[in-house]
Amino acid sequence: MILRTLEECKKTQRRVETKNWESVRLLLKEDKMGFSFHITTIFEGTETHIHYKNHLESVYCISGEGEIEVFSDKTYPIKPGTLYILNQHDEHLLRAFKGQDMVMACVFNPPITGMETHDENGVYPLFD
Repeated sequence: MILRTLEECKKTQRRVETKNWESVRLLLKEDKMGFSFHITTIFEGTETHIHYKNHLESVYCISGEGEIEVFSDKTYPIKPGTLYILNQHDEHLLRAFKGQDMVMACVFNPPITGMETHDENGVYPLFD
C-alpha cells in the first residue's frame, strides 16, 4: 500500500512549479501503478499551450474557473465539477480566469516520472 498526503508531497521534489502552474505529483511511474496522479494549480490569469503527444490525460476541476480551447475545435468552459478527457492527444490552450486559481486533479497514462514540464510545443517528453 502507498499512502501520501498533498501537504507532505508539496515539501518534496514531487512539487514542480512554472510561471503558469504548480503540479504536485502524488503518484508517479516509479510507483508502478500504470498511471500518474497529480493535483495541479493553474495560476489565475494565465494561458498555457499544451499538446500531450505522448500521454493521455483526464482532468477534474476541483475549484476555480477557466476554459480550454481545443485547436481546430472550440472553446469549452471549465468550472468545479467539470471533467475533460484528452483522449486524442488534443492540442489546446488552458486558461484560468482572473480572480482565482484553478485547482485540478489530473491522471496521466502512461505515467510521468515527475520532473516533466512542457517543451516549446506544449509536450511532455516520454521517458522509458
